[in-house]
Amino acid sequence: GVGVIVSPLIALMQDQVVALQQLGVKAAYLNSTLDAASANAIERQMEQGELDLLYVAPERLMTERFLNLLERAPLAMFAIDEAHCVSQWGHDFRPEYIQLSVLHERFPAIPRMALTATADAPTRREILRRLNLEQAGMYVSGFDRPNIRYSISQNQGNAREALLRFIRNEHEDDAGIVYCLSRKKVEQVAEFLSSKGLTALPYHAGLPSAVRQTHQRRFLNEDGVIIVATIAFGMGIDKPDVRFVAHLNMPKSIEAYYQETGRAGRDGQPANAWMMYGLQDVIMLRQMMESSDADETHKRVEHHKLQSMLGFSELTTCKRQALLTYFDDHLEKPCGNCDSCLSPVETWDASVVAQKALSCVYKTEQRFGVNYLIDVLVGKDNARIKQFGHDQVSVYGIGKELDAIQWRSIFRQLIARNLLSVDIEGYGNLRLTESCRSVLRGEETLMLRKETKAEKSKARGRKSKHNIKEEHNALWEALRACRKTLADEHKVAPYMIFHDASLMEMLEARPATPAQFSKINGVGEQKLKKYADAFLQVISQHEDEQVNPIDSEGTVEDTLRLFRTGLDVDAIAAQRDIKPATVYSHLIDSISQGDVELKQVVQLEPKEISLIQDTFLSLADDQHKLKPVYEALDGAFDYDLLRCVRASLN
Repeated sequence: GVGVIVSPLIALMQDQVVALQQLGVKAAYLNSTLDAASANAIERQMEQGELDLLYVAPERLMTERFLNLLERAPLAMFAIDEAHCVSQWGHDFRPEYIQLSVLHERFPAIPRMALTATADAPTRREILRRLNLEQAGMYVSGFDRPNIRYSISQNQGNAREALLRFIRNEHEDDAGIVYCLSRKKVEQVAEFLSSKGLTALPYHAGLPSAVRQTHQRRFLNEDGVIIVATIAFGMGIDKPDVRFVAHLNMPKSIEAYYQETGRAGRDGQPANAWMMYGLQDVIMLRQMMESSDADETHKRVEHHKLQSMLGFSELTTCKRQALLTYFDDHLEKPCGNCDSCLSPVETWDASVVAQKALSCVYKTEQRFGVNYLIDVLVGKDNARIKQFGHDQVSVYGIGKELDAIQWRSIFRQLIARNLLSVDIEGYGNLRLTESCRSVLRGEETLMLRKETKAEKSKARGRKSKHNIKEEHNALWEALRACRKTLADEHKVAPYMIFHDASLMEMLEARPATPAQFSKINGVGEQKLKKYADAFLQVISQHEDEQVNPIDSEGTVEDTLRLFRTGLDVDAIAAQRDIKPATVYSHLIDSISQGDVELKQVVQLEPKEISLIQDTFLSLADDQHKLKPVYEALDGAFDYDLLRCVRASLN
């Protein structure tokens, strides 16, 4: 039957359908970009069961005409994508999603599933309730993206220059996304980066549709393009090799931050999430929230989510641990890959003031928000405090040594550390969590961020380039050029042919036959038929050049002759003026043919050789891929050594 996928964005539908068609899946979409004849043809295909998957927007799905059409089609299931859009507590609420409960009412026998990458506990509860999925199983995979490095610093008035330094130092020639809060700032930053020689394109809802489409197409199809955008950009983008996401303004919630930064490094390679924020961001976001048409309950929720985001930004402890805790996921140890872990900020012993803050929450019965609690702590003389009798409690006035701004920072940090929680479904009152007990009892020393007037960002990123040895660069570039040629020929983005991770595996495994090529991750039946010959030809040509090099590289026999005189790999490479990788490739052939013994080539202990051989064999792969073995052995042995040992197994 047909799987109907409810999707909120046209760009998302189109990209996913093209990618699915590359894999041989019979997929289509119905949206406003189609003419009447095309739409009618797809509707007929659906009715006749000729499609596997059909993407449709919720607005079209809810029309009586389309619902009647669905009743005539052989339906297999409904999948509601970006399901957080159904939740008023979520960061991207869309009213039309609430109506999707009609699927349960009209098609009770058809299975339904809802999917999202960003839903905290209240959002999950509302998804279940709104879509009548209370009886369904809930599956939550880990939220951790360990390849992303999180770096956050305060804007001291030099954000654009800091961004430029970050890109120059860490991401020269890389694809990236820069998020700004306003359209004006988007255009200013894009112009600034372009003036510095970078390929930076603006993207926001105020630009003509044709310009937006052109910029998005260039971002997907070209290398090294930076998109400077409002949050209107990104939800429909599944480009796997985005190496950085930068924020020049604070996002409105942790969910938004997680979703936006999650557009980096989808291929699993190292990526950076870099942010610079200031008080002005908070003021502007609050103004936007206040002036929106949302009801008071929704505004209150948005306000508390913003406070959580601010608290997260000010953390002195591991950012990743706090981020995962927000989504009810947990990381036992600090990650070692965020700014707090790599460049700790200056802190102070705030154990006593934290006890005062926590005690105040307790003594006022966990019924009040931050502003009221601060008023009690500094001993404000006002009618509301007297009305509740809190001018008589022991915590009244015990925090006069700090001002309201300092107390607000302390409360934000206590919330960010999960010592306090905000009841966003209620009225924003603070509650004590189980985690706060040891601090409240004085059993734990609590170090908080020290506020300074000019806090400098110390976060050091890393070059997020692929870890490719110089001698392998030629093949890497040849594989990328082959991919680009095929992408242009098939009129798709290069990553839809193969992700970088697949090219990396080709580089390591050097498949020589279609059967070997089929073992590469990302190669399915359709891609094997379409692309194997082209990539195998590139690899074969490269191997021929390595093994039978023109001019100075000579022959395998020359390498063997020198090897038998007692010279090692480096000495042979130096004498023949060729690369060590070429020498290894000569010797590997000799090992596999039994002309040379492995122990003569590699400087490894017998137990190390046994360990590597056992690892190859234990992975039970008839091609003996290198990458799983390299990772299983924690990178202790380089790829050339692994190739030699693999040859001995032949």
